[in-house]
Amino acid sequence: MTDRANETIKQPFTAFNFEVEINVPGVTTDRLCAAAFSECDGLEMTMEIKTIREGGNNNAQIRMLGPMSYGQITLKRGMTDSFDLWDWFNKLVQAPSVALRESLRGEVTVVLNAADGVTERARFALSRCLPVKLKAPSLNAKDGMIAIEEMQLVYETMTREKPK
Repeated sequence: MTDRANETIKQPFTAFNFEVEINVPGVTTDRLCAAAFSECDGLEMTMEIKTIREGGNNNAQIRMLGPMSYGQITLKRGMTDSFDLWDWFNKLVQAPSVALRESLRGEVTVVLNAADGVTERARFALSRCLPVKLKAPSLNAKDGMIAIEEMQLVYETMTREKPK
């Protein structure tokens, strides 16, 4: 048996075992959603680069860091009788003021687990999330497929946290 603590080659994580936790203060006292999604895409951040050319120096350029931008996460799951995501989206649509809509921003944590489904490998914390798209499943009587609903969220920051 190998000693993982002294292992020099780090094995990559598998991407098939993850969970998503969504907290929206003011909507529920507990988590709005803690579900097993079938797909999670869009965990990304990009730093913009500004290029400056110095007058008279045609052989060099100066690279400056610009603003950070974040992706848009897409979550897909099998549709059930749960209205959690739909209720959150509808509360935002029906909010009469910008201040109320701002108070409905959520905090999302994506937890990547080991193959055993229990051991955490990584956590991604997304702050000030807003749902921007909610898609009902495609329906086709000829297919025997599971009904998949899709939600897209924008977020303002993303951090990778150490597993708990």
